[in-house]
Amino acid sequence: MTDNESAIPPTPGDTLLFENDRVRVWSMTLGPDGGMFDFHQHHHDHLVIWPDPGRAQGQTYGDEDWGLTQTAEAGFVMFKTVGSAKPLTPHRIRNLEDHAVTHYIVELLEPSPSVAELPWETNDRGRLEAQS
Repeated sequence: MTDNESAIPPTPGDTLLFENDRVRVWSMTLGPDGGMFDFHQHHHDHLVIWPDPGRAQGQTYGDEDWGLTQTAEAGFVMFKTVGSAKPLTPHRIRNLEDHAVTHYIVELLEPSPSVAELPWETNDRGRLEAQS
């Protein structure tokens, strides 16, 4: 990890809604027309919940392109196993809609049962697309 990466916050949302010794629940609201949540890093396995439809793009730290697009219908849920070996590469997210969108991040604070990072798991109410 570079010095710049180590300065990136581990806060995956803009508002902490709930915390105990097992979970942390965050909300992330992205303003309209490209509203952005800047670089952050995930250290824990987590769920991302979209209660309402929305579209957003993610950019990995150090990449020029916005490499991942999330298209959510109401109730879209994604689960990410970060693993215990290392945190995810820092990334940022921007809104592709003409109105604000909010989603929720639930961090599981107990140690991951996996050493390695695993692919995203999702329900059938949205999709993740890698840009080529």
